[in-house]
Amino acid sequence: MELALPSLRALEREWAVTLRHDIDLLQQIAHAIQGPFHLIHPESFAQNLSAFQEVLQWQEVQGRVYFGKKANKAGAWLREIATLRGSVDVASVPEFIHALANGITGEHIGVTGAAKSDELLWLAGRHNAIVAIDALDELDRAIEIATQSSTMQLLLRVLPPSAQASRFGLNERDLDIALIKCAEAKQHVVMQGFSFHLDGYAVEPRAELALALVPKCIEARAMGLDASAISIGGGFACSFISEEDWLAFKEVCNPELFHAGKTFSQFYPFFQSPTGARMLDAILNSPCSVGKLATELRNHQIALFLEPGRALLDGAGMSVFPVQGFKQNHDYGLVTVAGLSMSMSAQWVNSEFLPTPLLVQMGPERPQELIRAAIAGSSCMEYDVLTWRKVTFEARPRYGDLIMYPNTAGYQMDKNESSFHQLPLPPKIVVSQQKDHFVWRIEQ
Repeated sequence: MELALPSLRALEREWAVTLRHDIDLLQQIAHAIQGPFHLIHPESFAQNLSAFQEVLQWQEVQGRVYFGKKANKAGAWLREIATLRGSVDVASVPEFIHALANGITGEHIGVTGAAKSDELLWLAGRHNAIVAIDALDELDRAIEIATQSSTMQLLLRVLPPSAQASRFGLNERDLDIALIKCAEAKQHVVMQGFSFHLDGYAVEPRAELALALVPKCIEARAMGLDASAISIGGGFACSFISEEDWLAFKEVCNPELFHAGKTFSQFYPFFQSPTGARMLDAILNSPCSVGKLATELRNHQIALFLEPGRALLDGAGMSVFPVQGFKQNHDYGLVTVAGLSMSMSAQWVNSEFLPTPLLVQMGPERPQELIRAAIAGSSCMEYDVLTWRKVTFEARPRYGDLIMYPNTAGYQMDKNESSFHQLPLPPKIVVSQQKDHFVWRIEQ
């Protein structure tokens, strides 16, 4: 008897459900692109950003929400940030320039990443951006550049006590040295506070480390430093599927569910709680001696910075691949699509994007019969597989159909994209609603 499988049906925003049923619109876009493409919906991004900002306002905590730009390269998000007076986290000169070109002013740009180039440090100083310093030699270079050019805004990135093996952050000894260096050079650099980043998606560790850095801010102020902000980094949770489906999948997950008996080292936790702005609220409500973290921050006039990427993109995009062929060598089929698995980044860290892709049937009607299949890319590589899991479709896929992957804007779309076989990278299509219909344009 065949095992009953969880559907892993994606949680979708209203715009996405409406658009994927708009066959005429999808046909227009598919005809224009002649290959895979990504649909992005800036309005959903704006709603997510506003929700984070509203939590800070409700908790009466000063702060900034920085969009982790590495999560998606599209400029359309930056225009929404500029409108809402949000901020952007960048890690390269091209990312910095792209933010400026889309209306983000320098004081709303944060610069992170390891061992930044002199060019990036100089650019940050010229535009009054804030730089997270990761090492003592980087701090020395930042001070030298600021001495010769413009005053530079700095955060000192802390090595988390729970992640001593991390390659990022200053340990306690180096942090103490860095504070002394900042105090000695305070006419050239403004040490605004501390930052950290934690793996995982838990509330408590972020609240605990933020709370532990409050006395560090007070200590730094005694040295004549500004020390008025703490950045808690990213790692804000998202839920892609229901809790019921996620628990059911974990219970039955085994190699038989996947093409070629594929096994995986890990999966992203596709159901989590709390998520997004609710997770920020939970962090600020975390208990401490004065009641909660938000109260402690207010009492000491410390701003809270955060750098969500995926959580700001939750529900804001889909990826679409035209079907190029179908065959059945086993008790399940194999769909080949135009495009490559490099456009779905989870596959390149020995994982899988688990929310079930959807078949959009094009052309003449066909028999509706359930069929299970995996989905492969169009390269000559055995491992070019977009979906190893044998998913269920309502009908046999055929040439000209579209397969839509829901909720892929966060990291999935462009993190590992490649023009292997000289195939063009899938373009991003910006969609928006005007009255009772969608309009679209190709993202530049």
